[in-house]
Amino acid sequence: WLEEFHVDGLRVDAVASMLYLDYSRKPGEWSPNVHGGNENLEAVQFLRELNTMTHRDFPGTITIAEESTAWPGVSRPVEAGGLGFSMKWNMGWMHDTLKYLALDPVHRKHHHDLLTFGPLYAFSENFVLPLSHDEVVHLKGSLLAKMPGDDWQRFANLRLAYLFQWTYPGRKLLFMGGELAQPWEWNHREALAWHLLDDPRHGGVQRLVRDLNRLHAGIPALHRLDFDGRGFQWLRWDDADNSTLSFLRRADDDLAVVALNFTPVPRPGYRLGVPRPGEWRETLNSDSRFYGGSDLGNAGALRAEPVPCMHQPWSVVVTLPPLAGLVLTQARDFTPSA
Repeated sequence: WLEEFHVDGLRVDAVASMLYLDYSRKPGEWSPNVHGGNENLEAVQFLRELNTMTHRDFPGTITIAEESTAWPGVSRPVEAGGLGFSMKWNMGWMHDTLKYLALDPVHRKHHHDLLTFGPLYAFSENFVLPLSHDEVVHLKGSLLAKMPGDDWQRFANLRLAYLFQWTYPGRKLLFMGGELAQPWEWNHREALAWHLLDDPRHGGVQRLVRDLNRLHAGIPALHRLDFDGRGFQWLRWDDADNSTLSFLRRADDDLAVVALNFTPVPRPGYRLGVPRPGEWRETLNSDSRFYGGSDLGNAGALRAEPVPCMHQPWSVVVTLPPLAGLVLTQARDFTPSA
């Protein structure tokens, strides 16, 4: 695959079932290794050789593990005792995020930890944030169908989910059809429902994904330190009563402030801590009319005030739109896709 077909990399499925001799097996259905443990030593050696050979013989390609346990060092170098994969799927982020988003917003304040727990381990591996084929097949429904509320709320929730994914540390994976807000689960016998783009709600989600990709590529703070804890800092993680989150992404001198509102209640006059003085701009708003939202936001520049907030020396006062997220940056203009 790498030499003849020049694929970009390899994704290895169900790595946990390779690593553990007792995976999905009852007592008596497996035999321990030579040390008496449940680790499959031969599988560990094979995976290390696979990754060593891949990175040595095909520079620039990547290997990604779908590994659902806490096996240490899946994406750490072989010479450092790891398995040598380039990246690992963050199954915990995926399960927690989708479980949270499926809740009616009135109940979300009781499950705030589903969103705040992730950064505690987010930098233990080189993680991919997977909204994959596994989540939209076998009667699981589409991503849009998982969202609660009426049609407006379901689309707003989905746009918010994507903004959260794109601004959260880790590489992004979105299975085909997700960018169209396809309302039914994926069917390998049918083409994607491209006709949905004639509907402004579906077309708006596609434009948002396009702009999130442009933003992610164009702002170093949103990608350069994805695997490094120095690239992420909570501004406020404990506002469970209002179901809001805010955090800072950074890379050297480049900064991006992210604020998220997981309820359908607009929050005007929301004071948001920022690390620098000067003007801050609403670079992206998932509630924009360009994406099918209600277009509640913060036009023009926001001038930072010397009012300490969220452990930052400066702050701006913003309007948090309903079921939406904002990305604020300095000295950067961004035109949404038409």
